[in-house]
Amino acid sequence: MAQIEQLAGGTGLLAGGTGLAGPSVNVSVDTVVARMRALRASLPPKDGLAVFNRVYLAVTEEIGRGVTRGAFADPRATATLDVLFAGRYLRAVDTVATGLRPPACWRPLFQYRRHPGVRPLQFALCGINAHIGHDLALAVVDSCHRLACEPADLEDDFDRVGDLLVALEEQVREELMPGPDLLEVADPLTHLLASWSLERARDAAWSSARLLWRLRELPDLSREFRERMDAGVGLVGRCLLTPHVGPSSVRGVLPWQSGSGSASRR
Repeated sequence: MAQIEQLAGGTGLLAGGTGLAGPSVNVSVDTVVARMRALRASLPPKDGLAVFNRVYLAVTEEIGRGVTRGAFADPRATATLDVLFAGRYLRAVDTVATGLRPPACWRPLFQYRRHPGVRPLQFALCGINAHIGHDLALAVVDSCHRLACEPADLEDDFDRVGDLLVALEEQVREELMPGPDLLEVADPLTHLLASWSLERARDAAWSSARLLWRLRELPDLSREFRERMDAGVGLVGRCLLTPHVGPSSVRGVLPWQSGSGSASRR
């Protein structure tokens, strides 16, 4: 399977689980899949992170199969985008494991991953929101730097990957949506989950990637745009995790929101 050279300091992709180290390593989609499978084995099935990880693992496995059978116009570009994209999620996982705060877009999922009032579909969509709404645009820019190309050169493969994600979202909604006895038309959760669209998030990610590429020679503006994008996606994620069973509870919620404890370190 296609491999790319991954700088160890660039994404922290392989930290905390693969045993690979050194100034540079060859990272394939298979390596990313192995890391996600290890996470799946280590997490309780009802953990919110585990719910998202299962969804994302299915996507990554399908992309890997597509790269192997030549389903993408440029397999190397697709593998590069996929690995750098996944690396941002796995870096968030590693950041939390060391007691530090992840990007704002990921904080709701990690904070509420054990909340009893949040349903599995909410966890899945919150993770997808963070990864598509924030990480995807940055991964496109990272890939352009790595491959010495323009975003337009990646558009076809970006669209193919996006189509896989949209198809998976439909499957996830069917599998994780509560039954009719729990989710009626008048249930606020029905309206909450219908208010977010992966397809719209993907379109926004592509626009953000193109804009960030144009801002690469204006580092101050680029940094500000990234921060605002991160915060905005985090706000959407927090809304997606609105509890819907019983009174709100802080049980299982991590302390970043109050800024207390060691997890408040940056």
